[in-house]
Amino acid sequence: MTALNADLLIEFAVLLTYALAAGILTALGAAAEYFSLQYLGSGEFVVALWLAAMGAIMLYAGVVGIGYRKLFAQFVR
Repeated sequence: MTALNADLLIEFAVLLTYALAAGILTALGAAAEYFSLQYLGSGEFVVALWLAAMGAIMLYAGVVGIGYRKLFAQFVR
């Protein structure tokens, strides 16, 4: 009985870790995109382009990489 509870606790901890990582990456990606627009408005095109690229990578990693491929796969199986 306790082995079943331990397995369930481990699965929940993994799921919570993936959810936190996806949320943090998505929030950081959105912040990078916001700052990219701010730098674009001030005329710093190189910094704006770099932040836009990093924001897109973080958004992709948070939403697709972890959110869809890891979290959604946990719920489906």
